[in-house]
Amino acid sequence: MATDWRDAFDLGDGAVSTEAPAEDRAGVFRRLRKGLSRSRTALTAELSASFTERIDETTWERLEEALILADVGAKTTAQVVRRLEDEAEAGELTGGEALRERLIELLAETATPADGRIHLRERPAVLMIVGVNGTGKTTTIGKIAWHLQKELGLDVIVGAADTYRAAAVNQLAEWADRAGSQIVRGSEGGDPGAVAFDAIGAARSRGADVVICDTAGRLHTHGNLMEELSKVRRVIGKQIPDAPHETLVVIDATTGQNGIRQAEEFGKAVEVTGAVLTKLDGSAKGGVVLAIASELGIPVKLIGIGESLEDLRPFDAEQFARALIEE
Repeated sequence: MATDWRDAFDLGDGAVSTEAPAEDRAGVFRRLRKGLSRSRTALTAELSASFTERIDETTWERLEEALILADVGAKTTAQVVRRLEDEAEAGELTGGEALRERLIELLAETATPADGRIHLRERPAVLMIVGVNGTGKTTTIGKIAWHLQKELGLDVIVGAADTYRAAAVNQLAEWADRAGSQIVRGSEGGDPGAVAFDAIGAARSRGADVVICDTAGRLHTHGNLMEELSKVRRVIGKQIPDAPHETLVVIDATTGQNGIRQAEEFGKAVEVTGAVLTKLDGSAKGGVVLAIASELGIPVKLIGIGESLEDLRPFDAEQFARALIEE
């Protein structure tokens, strides 16, 4: 699993001029635990009665209720609790602490993708970012650009294809300047597909490594806007076959189960390859990360646990489950 930014991206044979410094794993885990404190507090308050020496039918009822309240999802919860019951009946779980540790292992297992990296092997590689308004999409793009440019030494161009909100373009321009990246923008209210087209053209002429294409936030229930998103994707594909090479949907974790619905609908429109879960530090329902990964089969690739650059993290399922459950 990707645990730091050096492992988060599959860059193929692309040259990297700088090497990101190794991160302090203990420090990363402390930040993750702090970011998940609201979810962990709510979850462990419900779970504490389950982790006793005596394991009986009441244990499973409490455990199931706690996981569902944390938005782990009914399907995932049922699968995990059934496996725990079977193992307890077989004598493999001997007490509360063994149950806690096995719960962590099973939750991590359900959310571990075959490959959680962000694939940017082509040159230029195109990364498309989608999501509803207010999820933290623009900030996420800025942070990804910063890590690619400053830590991994890649030349990044940002395409500001959210042509409906001048504030979003200005915010993106600030992040691009901070990262040392070029930004390509269009006229207000203009064709977002044209912006994506121009950004890829600029990357080709400049020899840039990565294009990150922003898109206007839209509700997943607005069919005409989702079709526009599909059009932007088609424009990108005409420029470079098989592009975009990654399409990440940004989900606000505080929306809970609605986030699953968003990920599902965006996946139908633009073939989402991964999810970014933001604002986990403001949510008591962090289990939605596990539900999206296990129930939709959309790998969670990044998580946001705060406002700083360091608080956008590559997702590690085992580390996440441990920070969520472990006291």
